[in-house]
This record gives sequence, structure tokens and C-alpha cells, in this order.
Amino acid sequence: MEHIQGSDREQMTLFPEALDDYIARDNPVRFLDVFIDSLDLKSLGFEHVVLKETGRPPYHPADLLKLYVYGYLNRIRSSRRLETESGRNLELMWLLKRLTPDFKTIADFRRDNRRAIRQVCRQFTLFCRQLDLFGGELVAIDGSKFKPKTASAAISHSTSPAPRSCGRRLRRWKGAAPGCGRCKTS
Repeated sequence: MEHIQGSDREQMTLFPEALDDYIARDNPVRFLDVFIDSLDLKSLGFEHVVLKETGRPPYHPADLLKLYVYGYLNRIRSSRRLETESGRNLELMWLLKRLTPDFKTIADFRRDNRRAIRQVCRQFTLFCRQLDLFGGELVAIDGSKFKPKTASAAISHSTSPAPRSCGRRLRRWKGAAPGCGRCKTS
């Protein structure tokens, strides 16, 4: 039994001559493909790396990890959006070999492999440090400043606004209904 396999990237179709022609040689997707293929997914703790003898074969964890990491790098967090993008995004079509897993499969992969995905992120960081891609000399801090849009009359500057407003209301009630007996003064 084998995992579900995608079609060959170099196979000729009517859509493009070859899907590989649309992905530039220096595209980061190619690096992502090679990096994830070089990982030992079993030792990282991914499920379904070793197939069972019975049942429908699952997607290979490497393919789903490629989809997840691609989504992370391109700010696509939703499983439904990843499903949609896998059917229309050329980079994802190339990366996944035209596989289009449904949103539930993507969400289950994410849920079932949390620890393993953290290990992949750790390995990626170590790999980038080995290549001296992290210098460590620059720290970016968000310096956004916002002005309030409230009118100055809407903001009470008094330290104790409640007693003053209560006193005004009490005087107004007494003036409106003198001698009604309900308003008591202390």
C-alpha cells in the first residue's frame, strides 16, 4: 500500500505546457519543497508516516506540512482558504503535485501534529542559523501612534463625577415634584 500520490510535475497538460515552467528557479517554494523532503518526519513525530495495511491511504504528511508551512509564510491561516488556494494557486499546485486536500484533512493534520510542527519550526531556525541567515543585530519594534477620535466634551475630567451628577438629579426631582414625599435628603 502506498500514500496518495500526486501527478508528475513535468507531465504535459492543456493548462500550462508543464507546471514546472511557471515556477521560477529562485522561487522560495522550491526551497520549501527540498527542505521538507529532507526532514525525517517519523523521528519528528508526525502521524501516518508509516502506513497501515488496511483502510484508505492518507495523504503523505510531507505534502500536508508543505501546505501548512506555505500557508504560514503567505499569511493563509484558514484551513478552508488553504483548500481553496491549493486548487487555484500555481505555486501550491506545483508544491503539492496537484493534490487538493479538503479543509477537514488540513485542520486534522494541524491538530494531530502540533508538537511535530513545532519541531519542524525549530529545525528550520537551526538550519537558517547554520547558513548565517539570522544576524541577530536588528530588532524591529512597532512604533505606531494613534490619536483618539473622541470629542473633549465627552470625556469627564473630574476626579469624582458621580456625586456631582447625582446631586443635580436629586435637585431636579425635588423641583419637579415638591412635597411628593418620595425624595428624601440626607
